[in-house]
Amino acid sequence: MHWTLDQLEAFVTAVRLGSFSAAARHLGKAQSRVSTAIANLEADLGFALFDRSARLPVLNQAGLDLLKEAEAVLMQCQRLQSRANSLNSGEEVSLTVAMDEAVPIIAFESLFERLAQQFPLLKLAIINGSQDDIAQWVSAKRAEIGILFHQKPLPESLDFTSINSFKQILICSPHHPLAQHPAPSIEELNRHRQLVIRDRIGNTQSQAISTSHWHIDSYYYIMGLVIRGVGWALVPEHVVNTPWYMGELFELSTEHIPNPLVVEMGIVQRRDQSKGPILQWLYNETANLF
Repeated sequence: MHWTLDQLEAFVTAVRLGSFSAAARHLGKAQSRVSTAIANLEADLGFALFDRSARLPVLNQAGLDLLKEAEAVLMQCQRLQSRANSLNSGEEVSLTVAMDEAVPIIAFESLFERLAQQFPLLKLAIINGSQDDIAQWVSAKRAEIGILFHQKPLPESLDFTSINSFKQILICSPHHPLAQHPAPSIEELNRHRQLVIRDRIGNTQSQAISTSHWHIDSYYYIMGLVIRGVGWALVPEHVVNTPWYMGELFELSTEHIPNPLVVEMGIVQRRDQSKGPILQWLYNETANLF
């Protein structure tokens, strides 16, 4: 075996980003170094990975077959480095946890109470956002760990551990016209405004069913507007069942909605993130929370 991890990283990054130049920018290297690394990898393997007959290199069948293996090798190396870092690290002084604002509040309040008792000297920061916000913050090292609802693909740099799943419930105000249609069709839903969750920056949002819709970055703000009759919404069941909203909402049947209505909740962490004693405790306790 003569190929190196640097060669695999150049190859995988070039495929993910679509060009050698983009890979070079991402890796902070000259394009010639990336091109040379991939050429040397091909020479060591004994076959080409790209079709270079076009203006830009295109992954060939051999490259496609090798890609998953190369990604698996790099992922395992990141986990190995993470384990080594964990063995060398002492107890953390501070941690930042990024959380979806719609997670079950009482359960996590109890978790953080136990964390405070277990590690009284820890400096903890909790920041709230949507899936895309949290994934970005953890990937960019603004947070060590993230708790989110997993509805879309995550960055390759993150590992996801599922801890629970929640059904989405279709709701409106008891005074909304849809309350007269307990099992509304898509056509009936389309006649009324939908309130749809989105990330805080506004780059991504859930797919709307109604052509008339508003995008809002908080399920709790959505709930407040639903109660006021502004529109209808699909909201995780534990948010709907919060005692604050008792008697304020009307639940509709989802039998005519074709989209998956189960939302998975889990923990995200960078694959290369080491776990000191406190982060390991937090990770384990969160995974066992439900």
